[in-house]
Amino acid sequence: MSLLLFMLRAIFVVAWIVLSLCLVLFIFPFLSLSARSACNQCWSRALMYVCGVKIRVFGEPKRQGAALWVANHVSWIDIFVLNMVRPTVFIAKSEIRRWPVIGWLVAGSGTLFIERGHRHAVRAVGHQMRSRFDQGEVIGLFPEGTTSPGLDVAHFHSSLFDAAIRAQVDIQPVALRFLLHGKRSDHVAFVGDQNLVQNLWRLLATTGVVVELEFLPVMASEYCEEQGRGKVAEHAYHVIRNAVLPKEDLRP
Repeated sequence: MSLLLFMLRAIFVVAWIVLSLCLVLFIFPFLSLSARSACNQCWSRALMYVCGVKIRVFGEPKRQGAALWVANHVSWIDIFVLNMVRPTVFIAKSEIRRWPVIGWLVAGSGTLFIERGHRHAVRAVGHQMRSRFDQGEVIGLFPEGTTSPGLDVAHFHSSLFDAAIRAQVDIQPVALRFLLHGKRSDHVAFVGDQNLVQNLWRLLATTGVVVELEFLPVMASEYCEEQGRGKVAEHAYHVIRNAVLPKEDLRP
């Protein structure tokens, strides 16, 4: 059953990705920002439907105006489940740009890439973030810097919070929780020595995958400017971790 399910879903996923790649290459250059955003949102919804991923949204996402969404990071599908709520520009490590097909798609859809380890990488991405904020867009940031099994949250890197604070935009923490058949699970987390194909096998051959997105209280731009990036990152880390950890596992 798992093999048959994988094959059926894989056929639809490949077909949808090819269609979307054609859209990004040949249609996107002629579309307005709002039209591209709408396409990204519809594409994300369709992809997650084909992959068998359901989402549940809790809290009140900031749906209008520029903002920074800060979230824990579990899988490559995090990008698409957030995009389902509101079209989002993401910051990703430069290695993703070189992934076959997926890398081309996320690059074509407007993802900002950061060259980790380069001296001026943060400053360069910060300038790009400011430009997107000026257009009223929301930017998604995964400040852990890497994926995790999703049952806890690693400490946040604070450097890219600075661009949002300087641009005087609100920052909203978002907690992502992955469930399998109603229970918390790391089954489809993209971690360890897995490659993308192995993770796709796990995802496409599995039923009952649900991602919960909890949009936590917005940190107003005035508060963020007053506190500074270090304290803002620490606050975001704690509220997301409290929402991610199973209640029986909460600990200081």
